[in-house]
Amino acid sequence: MVTAGLIKKIFQGASMHRWNDQIRPIEFTEMDKQAHKMVIAWLLGRIEEEISGSNIQWEAVIEGGFFEYLERLVLTDIKPPVFHRLVERVEIRKKLNEFVLSKLSPEIGGLTGDFFERFRAYLAGEDLAVERRIIRAAHYFATHWEFQIIYNYSPRLYGLEETREAIERELVRHYELECVREMVKYRNFIDLCGQLRFQRRWGQSERIPRTSVLGHMLVVALLSYLFCRNFSPCPKRLYNDFFAGLFHDLPEVLTRDIISPVKRAVDELDAVLKEYERSQLDEKILPQLPTYCRQEIVYFTRAEFENKVVLEGVERTEEDRPDISRRGVIAREFNRDEYRPLDGRLLKICDDLSAFVEATLSIDYGISSEQLLEGREHLYRKYRDSLVGNFPLKPVLDSLMGLNVKPVNER
Repeated sequence: MVTAGLIKKIFQGASMHRWNDQIRPIEFTEMDKQAHKMVIAWLLGRIEEEISGSNIQWEAVIEGGFFEYLERLVLTDIKPPVFHRLVERVEIRKKLNEFVLSKLSPEIGGLTGDFFERFRAYLAGEDLAVERRIIRAAHYFATHWEFQIIYNYSPRLYGLEETREAIERELVRHYELECVREMVKYRNFIDLCGQLRFQRRWGQSERIPRTSVLGHMLVVALLSYLFCRNFSPCPKRLYNDFFAGLFHDLPEVLTRDIISPVKRAVDELDAVLKEYERSQLDEKILPQLPTYCRQEIVYFTRAEFENKVVLEGVERTEEDRPDISRRGVIAREFNRDEYRPLDGRLLKICDDLSAFVEATLSIDYGISSEQLLEGREHLYRKYRDSLVGNFPLKPVLDSLMGLNVKPVNER
């Protein structure tokens, strides 16, 4: 079961600042870093599948990225060089792992399946499976992307050259993967996605913590993945729900995050924006990707909040197959890889749930506005009677707002 505690834990990364011992032109947060990392992991994995013929286990990539994010949320105060030195000692590594598991057990102990035990195994493992190697390579690419900005902005503080050399050594170590060497051709796509770190959500309202469009995309992806796991999904459905969540706002790198009140205030504005996004996606974003990845990005970003399947090689959305919008139809009839099912309606719920949490956290911190209060109230009324599968959303919404929740010592 997905709990309010786990959702809040995911958002904790928006308050974790990276490179806070360096001069920074912008704030770098852990949430944004992990989002960028998963974008890069997707591209590396797709390239590896294409050029090496590897059979990538995508759930292992998704889970590995999620596990490493959760670990980082707990070990927030340990700088990477110190952490790497500590974990070289087996006994310390074991104790750190148990500490991480004990801190996260209340939030993830009740998730479907053996999620907690797989998390334990991942922390303890040091296998050389291609999925873990892709995740590690993506980690260093995302770190290097951040560091280049800091390096070019900084007056060369003491220790900066040493940090640069250490990061580049790690990147070179991963060049043994052909996909890493090939990905250099597609740096423009990585840069475009990285620009979504600079775009702030709720543009007319100050909030704490601030969240970027890229960080929001990761939250939607993780929530979609967690809810989808309860549907006994086929592998392609799980893959689509996660990565459609991760890329659903990608066109906003060209249009910016236009707030909902503006869209609602002008008739047909949303339709005009969608058409513009489609043309810009074709002209500016897709050419930065390998040809074999382009159609997949289109599948993730067009009619992104509609349920979809592929029948006889043709994409079908709710517009031409209204039956797939009905509850349970995908699970009963299309839950097989050949249909490439995508739960767009689930993505919309997760998108709105992310916005609800953003507003609620800021209000709890004492930073409020009319827009935040109205937005939270609207979303609460919209979803208080809703189900995700058989899972009611109202207890989660109430808990996030502090309603009808017993004190910790009474549970």
